[in-house]
Amino acid sequence: MQKTIFYHDTDCGNVVYYANYLKYFEEARTLYMAERGFSVPALMQLGKYFVVARQEVEYKYPVRYADVITVDTKVLEISDIKIVFENTITNQNGRLCTKGKTMLVCVDKNGMPTSMGPEVKSAMLPAS
Repeated sequence: MQKTIFYHDTDCGNVVYYANYLKYFEEARTLYMAERGFSVPALMQLGKYFVVARQEVEYKYPVRYADVITVDTKVLEISDIKIVFENTITNQNGRLCTKGKTMLVCVDKNGMPTSMGPEVKSAMLPAS
C-alpha cells in the first residue's frame, strides 16, 4: 500500500505522530485481507471478527510531511484463532522507517475466541 503523508498526519515537528502508524498498519491489513476475498463486512457475515490482541512497533527513522510511504504486509504466523502480521514502512527513498507486528485473534459476536475456519485461514496464507 502506498500513502502520501499529509499535514494532518504529523505533529508540530512535521514528523508523523507515533499513533498514526497503527492506522497505516490497519489500512494495509484490511487491504491484505480484502485482496484475499475477505473484507471486514464479509467476515462479519460469517460471524468472524478480528481483534487486536498484541501490538509491537519499532520506530527506525522518521516519516515526515509530504513523504510517500510504502506499507508492506505479510503473515508471520497463523493458527485456527490467530494471525500475526508483520508490517514494514519504507519511505520514497527505500529507507526502512518503521516495523510492526500485530496479533489478531478471531472472536465471535460475543467476543469469545473462535476458529476463523479453514477457508479464511488458507486465504490468509502467502501465495506459494
